[in-house]
Amino acid sequence: MKPITPCLWFDDVAEEAARFYTGIFPDSGIDTVVHYGPEVPDREGRVLTVGFRINGQPYTALNGGPVFTLSEAISMEVHCESVEEVDRYWDALVDGGVEQPCGWLKDRYGVSWQVIPPGVREWLTSPDAEARSRVARAVYATHGKLDAVALEKVYRG
Repeated sequence: MKPITPCLWFDDVAEEAARFYTGIFPDSGIDTVVHYGPEVPDREGRVLTVGFRINGQPYTALNGGPVFTLSEAISMEVHCESVEEVDRYWDALVDGGVEQPCGWLKDRYGVSWQVIPPGVREWLTSPDAEARSRVARAVYATHGKLDAVALEKVYRG
């Protein structure tokens, strides 16, 4: 079976968004750019779809017009291995976008991201219910980037 490919719907910035994302993450790049043909006269020659990869995962960006918009109902999770990675990805993705609650952000193109520091998933699934609850409350109270050092202190009590 071929990989399942998420398709991100944009009004008219699919190529710009794909270039933005592929410039941030390793093992990323633009694979294809397809243009509208004469069957859609008001969009003929403009970019229809962009096939691209982020960290090896294939995506499609579609310029479908203003009919649909992106929402937080779908978000991209970036599981970081270091605080430096958190800072690098957060700073790049939030540039021109907005910080949101619980370590989420919405980038300049409307795509929602969760930049997850090392340890957070383990702390939120810990068998220690009290520690797990402390971390969850701290995450829920955060607006913007999650602080791994502070969350580890909360976890440890």
